[in-house]
Amino acid sequence: MSKSLGNSPDPIELIEKFGADGVRMGMMLSAPAGNDILFDEALCEQGRNFNNKIWNAFRLVKGWKVADIEQSEAGKIATSWFEAKLKQTNAEVDDLFKKYRISEALMAVYKLFWDEFSSWYLEMVKPAYINGEAQPIDKATYDKTLEFFEILLKMLHPFMPFITEELWQHLYDRKDGESIMRDSLKLPAPSEADEKLAAQIESVKQIVSGVRMVRSSKNIAPKEQLELQAVGSNNYEAYNTVIAKMANLSAINVVAEKDATASAFMVGTDEFAVPLGNMIDVEAEIAKMEAQLQHLEGFLAGVKKKLSNERFVANAPEAVVALERKKQSDSEEKIAALKESIAALKG
Repeated sequence: MSKSLGNSPDPIELIEKFGADGVRMGMMLSAPAGNDILFDEALCEQGRNFNNKIWNAFRLVKGWKVADIEQSEAGKIATSWFEAKLKQTNAEVDDLFKKYRISEALMAVYKLFWDEFSSWYLEMVKPAYINGEAQPIDKATYDKTLEFFEILLKMLHPFMPFITEELWQHLYDRKDGESIMRDSLKLPAPSEADEKLAAQIESVKQIVSGVRMVRSSKNIAPKEQLELQAVGSNNYEAYNTVIAKMANLSAINVVAEKDATASAFMVGTDEFAVPLGNMIDVEAEIAKMEAQLQHLEGFLAGVKKKLSNERFVANAPEAVVALERKKQSDSEEKIAALKESIAALKG
């Protein structure tokens, strides 16, 4: 961009179009540390959309009815998990600030708000609708949600000072002269328990996504309740309330063998299945599974060929060889599960 050539974007026009916070965010996202700025107006638009996301989340939370009732099990799990995520991301952002990697710090907070808070946490704690009427949220979960929102605003404030100040003022009753700029943000480092909980919820999210993928691929309406089967054992039973709520399930059952009509998916080495009864085209399902089986068998053959190479096993780092062995065992488990499913449908 050259000022003399007149091809630079007009900042005032950009601010009028996308808002000051949107332009700030766009400029910071387009300028990773050590690189020339590759300006793209679409980044300012992304910044404006993020502003809208923050406003909408605020309006949603502030619109909930609150009741002094017992905290739900899903609320307990969700608040414990998000507290752990806040500690993790805050530690990451502190480290990035020390390294002057501002663009990456912004992206870490952006993902925390957009993906973890808006897409997962708020859905976990959102009150249900019964007969078209919103039910109240318990006070303990609501108070925690406001606390999390305030921390998120503080984390975003260096990047987006205007919207964060405005919402901070409306989140709680403030005294004259109070400002988010004078408020401190001190979070403890994540503990081993926090790290473990965060990792477990990542698997829980994969289970929910697996059920949603089944719905999408089979054109099943989100409002229709499904059953989830955990084959052999359910290592995530402690999170059943969250899984059932997020995936709209009527039951989560442990079974020795999955239903013949079930659509199965893996989370790590754990197998889950959604019985579909007469909701599926059996022939089409068999064809799809056989295609997946062929792909996996080809992948496994490649891994076995690599592991049968004595020079590779002798010279490659131990961690690389261990990863290949894990790929082999995982593929073999998935192939066995697919063969069972195909046999059951044909059977």
